[in-house]
Parts: sequence; C-alpha cells; structure tokens
Amino acid sequence: MTSAALPVRRARVGPRELFTLLRANKRFILSAGVLVSLLSFAVASFLPRSYSATVVVSPVSSGPDSGTLAGAGSSLSTPLAGLSELFGMSSVLDSKKAESVAFLQSDALTEKYIQDNNLLPILYARLWDRAGKRWKVNDPEKIPTLWRANELFNKGIREVKAEKRTNLVTVTIVWKDPVLAAEWANGLVKLANDSLRARAVADSERNIAYLKEEAARTNVLEAQKVIYTALRMEMSKLMLAQGTQEYAFKVIDPALVVEKALPPERVVWLPFGLLLGMFLASFGVTLRAAFV
Repeated sequence: MTSAALPVRRARVGPRELFTLLRANKRFILSAGVLVSLLSFAVASFLPRSYSATVVVSPVSSGPDSGTLAGAGSSLSTPLAGLSELFGMSSVLDSKKAESVAFLQSDALTEKYIQDNNLLPILYARLWDRAGKRWKVNDPEKIPTLWRANELFNKGIREVKAEKRTNLVTVTIVWKDPVLAAEWANGLVKLANDSLRARAVADSERNIAYLKEEAARTNVLEAQKVIYTALRMEMSKLMLAQGTQEYAFKVIDPALVVEKALPPERVVWLPFGLLLGMFLASFGVTLRAAFV
C-alpha cells in the first residue's frame, strides 16, 4: 500500500517576516512609487483645470404674496395684526422663501437656462462638430439631451446651499472655463428672479381681471368692499413685481471670474502617486511571497 501524500503547509508570514521581505525589496517598491508618481503627474498635466464661481444671495421677504400678507395684516385690528405677523405671516413668508430656494435648484430652471443659452454644445464639446454645427454621433441614445445635461449640472457643476443661521444662499458653479462659471452662476440667479417675477405678474393680472368681473356682477355693498380690498392688494402685488428686478433673491455678492484653479493641483499628484505606487508594489511583493 502506498501512503497518501500529505498536504504541504505554507509558512505563515508574520510581521517580522513581512518587514524583512519588504526591506529586501525596498528598491523595487521605491522605484515603483516614483514611476507611478511621475505617471500621475503626467496624467494630471493633461487634465483640464476646474474653476469655481460663487454668487451669494438673500431670499427677499417681500417676495411672492407679501403684498397680500401686508394688506391683510393692516386690515386687522392692532392686537390681532401683531399676532398675525408673529404667528401667521412670518411662517408664510418663510415658506415662500423656501419655495424660492427650491425653484433656484429645480430641474425646470436648470433645463430652461441650458436651453435658452444653448449650453449643450459647450457641456458636450467632444460630441459637437463646430464646423458642421451638428452632433458627431447619429445614435439617438448617445445624443445629449436637456435631461442628461440637467443631471450633469446636479452631479458636478452646480451646487446650491442654504445657510439657516444667516438666511443666505450660495450658488456655486464649477467648470473648466472661469468666465463661463461666473456667467452661469449669475445667470441662474437672474433667471430665477425673472421667472418668479413673471409668474407673480401673471397671477396678479389674472386675479385682478377676476376681481373686476366679480365687482361688476354684484350690487351688495359689503361684497364690493371685500372685493375692492382684495383688488387693492393684488394691484400692490403687481406693482411690486413689475418694479423689482431682484424680486425673489437679492444679490449680496455676485460671482466673479477667478484666476486660481481648484485643488488638487498638479503638484499634489506627486506624493499621492508615490504613496499609491509604493502601496501597490508592497502588496504585489507580499502576494507573490504568499503563493510562491
């Protein structure tokens, strides 16, 4: 009878053996680190720089429906008007501010800005033929759309932050062209103001037309008083919207063209590549010793 061959147990590599192994291959590990570091720096040299432009705005308390609230508060008695301002009007104004901030980062606003300014060829410059003014691809699934551009804005181009303590809102645009970054940041805020103002004007004009029709239909004095009070409020809202450029957001600090690119800069890639290369080389040496 022949005895079965017993499995060979591999020697366990402890911390001391591992240190000795890495020390014996230190030249290889260091060389690999330097090589990866130089490659990382070379790759970083070809990457486009990114620039950040930020505009700081403050949601305007006299935004949508503030004229109605003010008129309603003044029509009440003094004690009730104070309570209304304390518990009712302030909460509604805060809600309107939140709606304005939500609209500022909405998909509808972003897509409208991209479409109005024809940004698809800029966002997807690699797919755009400047000479022929058409897309280089014919596949409909690969042709950029407003939805895809909006997703690109949401993921890495536009960022909206609302600070509760200061009640300020910052709109930041990150792009490889500093001039366009500043232009887009300021443009989005302007479009938000224009859109919300146009919406308020349209609502007030529609309400005024309706109230005038109701006033002409009734002969009841009390009903006419209520209608004319509401009509006066709507006309105040209309004048406020038409005469205010910064209707929903007051610009505190507009976005400027910056000259310094965002970190990490190319020099940062050198130590990062060195550490990455040494780690990969050490892992490779240890793996090879474990299985050979």
